[in-house]
Amino acid sequence: MENLLLSAHVLAGILFVGPVAVTTSLFPRFAPLAAGTADPTARAERSASVAQMLHGVTRVYGVLALVVPVIGLVLAAVQGRLGEIWIVTAMVLTAVAGGLLALRITPGQRAVLESPGDAARLRGLSMLTGVFNLLWAAVVVLMVVRPGSV
Repeated sequence: MENLLLSAHVLAGILFVGPVAVTTSLFPRFAPLAAGTADPTARAERSASVAQMLHGVTRVYGVLALVVPVIGLVLAAVQGRLGEIWIVTAMVLTAVAGGLLALRITPGQRAVLESPGDAARLRGLSMLTGVFNLLWAAVVVLMVVRPGSV
């Protein structure tokens, strides 16, 4: 049972969290800018349709990624590790990352698509995305290193 849960947890992380990390990172590059806010070469690679597709993938896979912490919690419970510090820390970081995605990144993407802004707005979105991805990287490191594990 543990091996099945662990496999499902890792596979779901790769298939659902991985695409969200990529699409959130790519979105600012393709997001439309308001007219007159960038030089013509920067505007040439921008595509509202690509940005819309990236936003759609972010939304759908963001919801699907909820299965990752659910399976992780079941696995930790089966293993009797729910009280270990690395599990608790990983759960907190996962909740922060999920909140950031649901409350800031996805609405920020939608706002840019509805009303293109300037490059500073996209830099802010890029920064949030970087924090989101660093949180997930920290969770992966905790899963591998398991500090304080008994």
